Amino acid sequence: MKTQFIEQEIKYEGWQLSPHWIYKNFKIQGDAAVAFIGECEVKLTEMVDIEDVINNEPIYSKSMLSFISEQFNVGLVEGVFRQRLLICIIKEALEKRGFLITRNGDDLFYDGKKLTVSIATKSVNSILIHTGINIDSAGAPVKASGLSSELGIYDIKEFADEILNNYSEEISDIILASTKVRGV
Repeated sequence: MKTQFIEQEIKYEGWQLSPHWIYKNFKIQGDAAVAFIGECEVKLTEMVDIEDVINNEPIYSKSMLSFISEQFNVGLVEGVFRQRLLICIIKEALEKRGFLITRNGDDLFYDGKKLTVSIATKSVNSILIHTGINIDSAGAPVKASGLSSELGIYDIKEFADEILNNYSEEISDIILASTKVRGV
């Protein structure tokens, strides 16, 4: 899987979770994951999570570290597994830094406050994942924590690169592991 931290600030509005967005905008073809920093404002009209739409829960973060991944030749259930793997890798990276993080499904919490948003969906030819980690929790519509505002993590690019590398290596290792066994 190819990965890249995008230096330009990008406001995530939900529509970016679409087939070939990474390829069209950053010329990264195939299985890929990118990360970027920017405001996050997903209105109900752009929501993929029907539960959030039903509950009238739009998403907002003044500053968020967003990860978008597009992966081909996998079904939606495997896509959700891969989304959860990404969440667990983020949790591990934060716990390595000494933070007590709790996970409920695809959500991470610090001190009882929501740290992440995440969704996995299927397009006509791929699965798409967005995971966002609050950097600054001010103005969030729920009780939220942030990487910088509560956890004191300020080198966001270094953190993002660690997550991208660990995620890519884990996916590659899983695929490689599947090739070393004899069928029974």
